[in-house]
Amino acid sequence: MPVTLRAGFVGLGAMGLGMARNLHKQGLLSAVWNRTAEKATALAQETGCKAVGKLADLAPLCDVIVTCVSADADVLAVIDELLPVIEPDTIVIDCSTVSADTARTAAHRLHKAGAQFLDAPVSGGTEGARDGTLAVMVGGDEKAFERAQPVLQAMGKAVTHFGASGSGQAAKATNQIMCAGVIQAVAEAMAFAKSEDLPLDRLIDTLGKGAGSSWYFVNRAPNILRDSYPAGFRVKLHEKDLKICREMAARHGVQLPLIEMTLVHYRRLIEQGHGDEDISTLFRLKDAMFAAARDSSTPRHKP
Repeated sequence: MPVTLRAGFVGLGAMGLGMARNLHKQGLLSAVWNRTAEKATALAQETGCKAVGKLADLAPLCDVIVTCVSADADVLAVIDELLPVIEPDTIVIDCSTVSADTARTAAHRLHKAGAQFLDAPVSGGTEGARDGTLAVMVGGDEKAFERAQPVLQAMGKAVTHFGASGSGQAAKATNQIMCAGVIQAVAEAMAFAKSEDLPLDRLIDTLGKGAGSSWYFVNRAPNILRDSYPAGFRVKLHEKDLKICREMAARHGVQLPLIEMTLVHYRRLIEQGHGDEDISTLFRLKDAMFAAARDSSTPRHKP
């Protein structure tokens, strides 16, 4: 009879909370830690898992530790705090989006302690985190990947091993570049449609079934219709990811125009106070282009 893995979770943010709940649904969640302790306590009360007060206290309770934090420095800080107490053969699965170099650094530090590291960034939005339908892109030791399957499968429906440490993050960087192209196209198209006085609700329903559709269009174009952009994926976070993509491309001596254009637009949105909104708020800038053009073409009557 297979041994049930004990999983711990670090980072109960917009994505992490849903992912941890899905581990609980599969009987895997043992303990949680979060920088804001109240979130961990609330989840512990909901699921019956243990909320630890110190990150180091998580290690003895887990065979697998899943992390989902915001930035490269956060990932390495978590790893460094776990290192003195982590048990040999423990697998750390990092679902954050960070650089491939950070993933390789984390893997090297854990390897020296006899533990394993899988970089396993995810895509699919808060909906995917909630429903357990994320795409999970994994790099690291293949045997560790196989042993971690119950945990990975509890969080995602498409779980793929891409190779050595860092390759999961390279795959996620690819995804983030694609996302930049999709949001640019949808924002421009919807601003154009609005300028043509099309009924946007019917347009979204119809084009959502056409060749130009995408997950992003179906799930985020309605934000434009409502003029409300609740954070599914924040502008500030995608900006951070695209800067990682820029650095990775620069190592090949290449500057990608799509990345550069989107970063310029994100900087404007952040300056306007929209950095914590969903990336679909890019529509604001495209819509403003049409508004400015209308204003400039309006005849001015002298008094």
